[in-house]
Amino acid sequence: MKYDVVVIGSGPGGYVAAIRCAQVGLKTAIIEKYSVLGGTCLNVGCIPSKALLDSSEHYHNAAHTFKTHGIELDNLQVNLEQMIKRKGEVVKSNNDGITFLMKKNKIDTYFGLGSFVDKNRIKVTAQDGTSQEIETSNTIIATGSKPTVLPFIPVDKQRIITSTEALELKEVPKHMVIIGGGVIGLELGSVYARLGAKITVIEFLDSIIPTMDKSLGKELQRILKKTLGFDFYFQHKVTGATNTGEGVTVTAQNPKGENVTFEGDYCLVSIGRKPYTEGLGLENAGVQMAERGMIAVDDHLRTNVPGIFAIGDVIRGAMLAHKAEEEGVLVAEQIVGQKPHINYNLIPGVVYTWPEVAGVGFTEEQLKEQGRAYKAGSFPFKASGRAKASMDTDGFVKVLADKETDEILGVHMIGPRIADLIAEAVVAMEFRASAEDVARMSHAHPTYTEALKEACLAASENRPIHI
Repeated sequence: MKYDVVVIGSGPGGYVAAIRCAQVGLKTAIIEKYSVLGGTCLNVGCIPSKALLDSSEHYHNAAHTFKTHGIELDNLQVNLEQMIKRKGEVVKSNNDGITFLMKKNKIDTYFGLGSFVDKNRIKVTAQDGTSQEIETSNTIIATGSKPTVLPFIPVDKQRIITSTEALELKEVPKHMVIIGGGVIGLELGSVYARLGAKITVIEFLDSIIPTMDKSLGKELQRILKKTLGFDFYFQHKVTGATNTGEGVTVTAQNPKGENVTFEGDYCLVSIGRKPYTEGLGLENAGVQMAERGMIAVDDHLRTNVPGIFAIGDVIRGAMLAHKAEEEGVLVAEQIVGQKPHINYNLIPGVVYTWPEVAGVGFTEEQLKEQGRAYKAGSFPFKASGRAKASMDTDGFVKVLADKETDEILGVHMIGPRIADLIAEAVVAMEFRASAEDVARMSHAHPTYTEALKEACLAASENRPIHI
């Protein structure tokens, strides 16, 4: 078979790229190594983790806030097996949805390991060892990433686990030690903390979610400690982890260089992810690599080999599903001569803890580093009527605007339904709105979105209404 485009990998970047390629008239195929479509995000990442976050939040609210709402419950229990089962059903529903979309768009699907024979021929090796070759004029590499592990920590997938195993536990941990204070560790830690686990986070740097605006990490740390009992140990260098049979021992050096020990029944290694390119045969096509195992691409996501592109977690930039999706669309449209663009500064980052956390644009630390004059305005959710009604008063919205032009340069939020609210900030910034522009837009009352309006009022003219 010969195709205009072959996409290797069926995660958010890959399947979206394939759909857009088909939409613009290209004969398209997609290759998936595993037996189901959807990649990490759908099968062992974004979707299953959000399913468990939602289920655990329902339980936590039932245990801690229902009585205040006038809802009385007796003998409340966690049925982790059912929780995991529901998560699996959510995943399967999405798997089936992507399969439908492939058929709808007449995209040929191949299951097996896709590897380059040369720049225009790809071999697909199925799990039973059989193989076939297909030809293509263009290839989009979208093979994603896998968890980073430390060479001196033996991940046994029993007691010392990654995020993949954390989605399938058979019991609620008594004490989970998490190595890494980033997004994945905090989300999965939140799941089990809500169900009754003690959570200890060991972080090499001096704050959690260190790539986001510092004010967000500081506030999230305070809330997780207050509401879920998280313990945090910063500037600690982990030196080892040992499965003791019934538990795990984690050793580390504290900021003074002293050796310290942490005991738990599970250790979640959550120190980030790395590009996954194993078995692709990139050398057969002559594709050049970049630092840290990434594939080198130019600003148009082209590799050094004409007709071969790479997107998502295998290239530079944030490892985000929606970033990969945008890149998949960009490549598809470029192949047929269109002129799409991506503003990488306006791709939002989100943490799905509760409260949720999100940011877009420049952080306050980045603006200071640039020496750029700016104004900052913030509004706390404790002053929001909607937040009071829902008992979600932790957090704030912070808006950063240019001191002279009032253009919004960054928006950083922590609070209820922030994962959805950040989109309003992205829209405003895509159209280069000023803080005053957003402040003068009518926002329905009572809603969480009013917090953004108030923060813009504070940034633009220092005149918020409700504080």
